Amino acid sequence: MTAWTPSNLPDQTGHTVVVTGASSGIGAEAAEILAANGAHVVLAVRDLSRGTAVRDRIVARVPDAHLRVARLDVADLASVRAFAATMVELPKIDVLLNNAGLGMQPVRAITVDGFERQFGTNHLGHFALTGLLMPALLRAATPRVVSIASIAHRQGRIDFDDLNHERRYKGGEAYSQSKLANLLFAFELDRRARAARSRLISVAAHPGVASTGFMAATEMPGAIQAVAGLAIRLFGQDTAHGALPGLYAAAMPDVQGGQYWGPDGFMELRGAPALAKASAAALDRAAAARLWTESERLTGVTYPPLG
Repeated sequence: MTAWTPSNLPDQTGHTVVVTGASSGIGAEAAEILAANGAHVVLAVRDLSRGTAVRDRIVARVPDAHLRVARLDVADLASVRAFAATMVELPKIDVLLNNAGLGMQPVRAITVDGFERQFGTNHLGHFALTGLLMPALLRAATPRVVSIASIAHRQGRIDFDDLNHERRYKGGEAYSQSKLANLLFAFELDRRARAARSRLISVAAHPGVASTGFMAATEMPGAIQAVAGLAIRLFGQDTAHGALPGLYAAAMPDVQGGQYWGPDGFMELRGAPALAKASAAALDRAAAARLWTESERLTGVTYPPLG
């Protein structure tokens, strides 16, 4: 089969797509490609100046692009609520691309809400955002939620007795837990949508090993970042290719709820979009249901009926 490229993307005219973390990396790449195919794209960014720069860059390449820049910090539930209060007034949201994320943090830190930063940013912020935007999503004909996970989820485990890593902290373990949580959430949301006979589908994707802005979002020493950057160049792929699985999951008509997309190459490190393999832990329905309940409790966000 011929490798999929953005030239195969269907026309997105009339679709509204919210992309979190759109000020750099695969979020910015996805936003540009979606806008070039006719979508109205909301660039949800923590730094408005960086988001505006991305918007201006896209408009320079795609003069008729329909773009909106809005502030969103998924590590701050007050920011999530403020953003959602504005976005939920849109006529509809066709796709929510939950892309924003924080790279591995070697030293434990907390969000303004008191959550361990990786868990709070990568999972809880998007859990809350998706729930708060659900009324606008359900006004779309075929709404879709895409959660960007990572191959690092394979090393993850959910420690329900210490979700915020207060007793013992290792940066890699915390990061892997947060990315496993992304998959558990994506699959549980789809199961709940199916049970409610909803039009909504929830899917996940990962970029392989790509220059996604991940290293810039870490606090690792510069020497380690340099070595990791070299490894990405040798074994991974660039940002443009890293964006493709998420784009495929967000826009292709053959995508089904509960799927997980990633690169088709060796160990899913690089390549064209294809169905990816989730770990056994990511398919644990009991853990997913428990994480959902805990996420509602921690964020204070309860989802509306999906049917």
